[in-house]
Formats: sequence, C-alpha cells, structure tokens
Amino acid sequence: MEASIAATVKKSSSDGEWTVVLPSRRRHGRRKPKPKVEEEEEEEEEEEKPWKSDDLEIDPQRQARLKQKMEISVNKIESSKFYTSFLEQLKSQEVSDQFRLVLASETHLQVVMYGIGSIESYESPRLQLSIAILMKREFDWVGNIEVFDPILSATESSVLESLGCTVLSVNEQARREALKPTLFFMPHCEANLYSNLLQANWRTDRLSRIALFGNSFQMYEEQVTLDPEVIRATKRIVAARRITSEFSIETVSDDYFVAFHDSSWHFFSPGGVDSELPLLVSEGF
Repeated sequence: MEASIAATVKKSSSDGEWTVVLPSRRRHGRRKPKPKVEEEEEEEEEEEKPWKSDDLEIDPQRQARLKQKMEISVNKIESSKFYTSFLEQLKSQEVSDQFRLVLASETHLQVVMYGIGSIESYESPRLQLSIAILMKREFDWVGNIEVFDPILSATESSVLESLGCTVLSVNEQARREALKPTLFFMPHCEANLYSNLLQANWRTDRLSRIALFGNSFQMYEEQVTLDPEVIRATKRIVAARRITSEFSIETVSDDYFVAFHDSSWHFFSPGGVDSELPLLVSEGF
C-alpha cells in the first residue's frame, strides 16, 4: 500500500500474518481482507457533509452487467453450505436471543452498511451485500438496508437502489447514534470506523440497541501490538471486549474466506452502569 506504515504481529490462520495498516488518505477500491486502521486526527474534526462520487454518470451497460453479477452472487450464496451454516447460527438459541434483546419492543432492526467497497469491481463486496439482502428476505425483523462507501459510483448506487437499498448521501464516518435498534454491517472495515461507532454510542441505552457484524474484536485484543498508533486506534475496541458477547462465523469454504474470514457477530451488555464505561476506555490505553 502506498505511503503506509504497517505494524505486523503473528497470526495463526492460513492467511499468514495479521497486519494492522495505517495507510495514506488515498482510498483504494479493492477490499482488503486484513483488519486495518487509518489515521484519524483530522477526520475526527470533519463535519458530516453530503458526499458526491467522482463517477456521476449512470452507464446503462455497466448497470445491466452489475445487476447480473449481483444476481449470480445472491444465487451462489443462497445455495452454498456457507449460507446454510450462517443461517443455522442466526437461528440458534444463543444468537437469536441476542437479537431479541437488541430489538426489545421494536419489530424491525434497521441495517446500516459501511465500507462495502466496489460491488462492480470485486466479488467480496458483492458476497457481503448478498448476505445482507438474503437476511432481509429470510427474517421479517430485518428492516431497510442503508449503504455508504465513498468509492461507490453512480452506476453502483443505482443498482443498490434497484435491490431495495438506500444509498446514503452523507459520510457519517460510522458515527451514527443508535437511537433505535440497528444492525451495523461492517465486514473488514478499518479499526477506526469500529472505534467511531463505539465512541458515538458509548452509553448503556445505545450500546444495547446495537448488533454489529464485522472484524472479530477478540482477534483485535489478541493481536494488539505495542505500537502506540495501533493501541490508540484499537483502545475502545479492546475496552468493549469486556461488555461484548461475540459469535464468530464459519466460512466453511475457501470461496467465502476472503469476504468473511475473522468475522463475528457482536452484541453489547453494559449492565446498566454508565459510570463504568469511561473507566473501561481509560484502562484500555
């Protein structure tokens, strides 16, 4: 990666080494399979503003091809052993109970997808999106799907909308407050986006409304280095481990490893004591 600083620690999976990367601000279209963190000092001070992609024209031919690719992707996932395993886990007593706690008295769980990547250029983002679409078809409690990634083109956005998704016009930088039950779908996002989400919701009532699908928090904790940049980027993730119930998924097949490896469901149980949450972060330094 260009102009990047990498802190590498040992990783036991067949993927080799676990690398936490602090890249330049230039955004790349390809989804990276390894967890990463980005510089965030300036980003924390930026105000939310409408985002406009550089690719503003809808290309009908590209649109038709992408719709076909998405149809193939959804069908591939739906007929796979991976999806059978994925559904079995969601329907298991321990995971379904967690979703019921998040829903509380509400009937629907809105879905927010951050950092999906280019669904036109790469298969992994298409597979990740396909899972969210299939969840909505399978479960009546899964609500509307909202999507944001700064690299999405106008053509990709039009296809997402044709699939029933809402494409966000504002880069929230994963700082949305969970004012109602929300599933944040964030596979293989940068560590700072998970930290932003936790920081924006670091209250008992908000954390309890969140279900998060993304990089394993347990893996972050186990593989954290002594690099101060990495510690700063992951401190809230590590702190949240104490109040997190995590359920790792099985990729089952190599076909789905790149898109879903080291991914988990996360649910938060702060225990009703807001005063302890700041202390957790302080101890996480």
